[in-house]
Amino acid sequence: MDKLAKQLREDAQRIDVTISDELDRRIDASLRAATPETETQRPVPVARPPLFWWASTITGIAAAIAVIALVNLQEPEQPTAPPVDLMATVPSIELKAETAMLTAPLQEELDRLQSDLKKAEEQVRRDIGL
Repeated sequence: MDKLAKQLREDAQRIDVTISDELDRRIDASLRAATPETETQRPVPVARPPLFWWASTITGIAAAIAVIALVNLQEPEQPTAPPVDLMATVPSIELKAETAMLTAPLQEELDRLQSDLKKAEEQVRRDIGL
């Protein structure tokens, strides 16, 4: 790593770059234009008085008590009928499935394809040397 760092330093010292005055002025102008202006004074948020916090706390507690009272004072729901087994009410559908019988031309094509596959497999084995 020391060799690399040394080589980089030597290379950097050999670099000779000159910048024209015009380019230097343009870079300076670009940097000035890109720097943000001083932030405008934002108004400091005013701290609310302690009375505000007490009022909001009391309001929250009152709302919670009202909700609890409404939930607890409601009449209990009437029991509903037991659930109905839907599977027992739906009639079953009998499916009659039969295996497909290949016709003679399809069977012949299948035999030819299997033969071609065996030939291709043997050719590949011969090429590989198995």
